[in-house]
Amino acid sequence: MPTDNNSKSLGLLALAGLQPYQEKPDEEYMNEAQRAHFHKLLSVWRDQLREEVDRTVHHMQDEAANFPDPVDRAAQEEEFSLELRTRDRERKLIKKIEKTLKRIEDDDFGFCDACGIEIGVKRLEARPTADLCIDCKTMAEIKEKQLLG
Repeated sequence: MPTDNNSKSLGLLALAGLQPYQEKPDEEYMNEAQRAHFHKLLSVWRDQLREEVDRTVHHMQDEAANFPDPVDRAAQEEEFSLELRTRDRERKLIKKIEKTLKRIEDDDFGFCDACGIEIGVKRLEARPTADLCIDCKTMAEIKEKQLLG
């Protein structure tokens, strides 16, 4: 059974009409083909999230009712609250995706912000907005756990 990250990644790839990127022997890392692959993947993901935000707005406008029953009104408010929280997280993700697309355009994509090494195609397909290699991300998580107790 695939992990959540793998199924999400494969879902994103399928949504974008892409197959997992097959690196060729001696292929230069983050060449034009790889950048185009990730640009398309991120663009489709961003567009899908934007559509979800639009659907939520329309749903809330269509479903907004002033129920006389306090229980019905409370249930609707709770539903809207959950949807808004989800959309807020997606809005933040859209900003992160746009930042990553800018990094692709600036030819600064695919390398760890902390140590500068290659993040790797497989990791980027699993988490296209990753800006740390797996080792630096692991260390950052350990430090965060230590600080938070």
